[in-house]
Amino acid sequence: MPRLSNLRVVDPVLTNLAIGYGNADLVAETLFPMVELEKEGGQIPVFGKEKFRIYNTIRALRAKSNRIQPGDIDGLDIILDEHDLEFPIDYREDQEAAFPLRSWATDVVTEGIQLRREKYCADLAQNPANYATGNKITLSGNSQFTDGSNSDPEGVVDDAKAAIRSKIAKHPNTMVIGYKSWRTLKRHPKLKELLSTNTKRLIRKEDLQDIFEIDNIVIGMSLYTAENGDSVTDIWGDNIVLAYVPKKRGDSKRLMYDASYGYTLRKKGGLQVDSRMEGGKVEIIRNTDIYRPYLLGAEAGYLISNTNG
Repeated sequence: MPRLSNLRVVDPVLTNLAIGYGNADLVAETLFPMVELEKEGGQIPVFGKEKFRIYNTIRALRAKSNRIQPGDIDGLDIILDEHDLEFPIDYREDQEAAFPLRSWATDVVTEGIQLRREKYCADLAQNPANYATGNKITLSGNSQFTDGSNSDPEGVVDDAKAAIRSKIAKHPNTMVIGYKSWRTLKRHPKLKELLSTNTKRLIRKEDLQDIFEIDNIVIGMSLYTAENGDSVTDIWGDNIVLAYVPKKRGDSKRLMYDASYGYTLRKKGGLQVDSRMEGGKVEIIRNTDIYRPYLLGAEAGYLISNTNG
């Protein structure tokens, strides 16, 4: 019986809690939406600019149809990682608790897994080495947005949009703004001058959507501490990331064949919560998630670094 009592038992109720869990401060899926795969490894296709070419489509009477000459489709080797966290509940704690400990344990391990994924994605998106020279800028001196008199946030963002458009023939539709950058932008005098109202107030996110002409703007507000530390650090620094990420098609799931800045590839059914007993007195609640984020199309992104002086 000890062996049987330690066998892993997937708990569908706790798994549904984990799947439905959402922290409003976590924004990684804005840039790296989830796509499910059947296997933990393999190759995924990386497409070129076939959709943006102008083809000869005129057909003369009795002539052959105009045929596209497909190019080679590159493949990217991928491998997913297993992430897991577990939480112990002593039977005495369970008996004395004034709240459902199993649900609390599920929240704790789920938050831990999700926060780690947020940091993973943020590190990818904010690393200048992941971008070509024409798809990034590091601000300094009077170009930093903390210099309200000389800096030009709208101009910097407009240049970033033009850079993405020149590479993929599409405008970016997504922007992630680090919390420190957001605090500076909402007080920037030149952005306030662009408002259609004379009311004295701070810039709102909705104002930036109008000024920058980008529909999906989110603020990266999440914080983290090192596993054995106490100091709190922003996951998203004083940076701004612009990207083209295809919109979800109704209720259908996303497909990795849609060209995008990035995706988080997750094994189908890879997110689950299970429980087991240890020694008959301690129940272990464990969250497992098998995934890895990939920055697949750096040309579809632009990094504005070091916005604050």
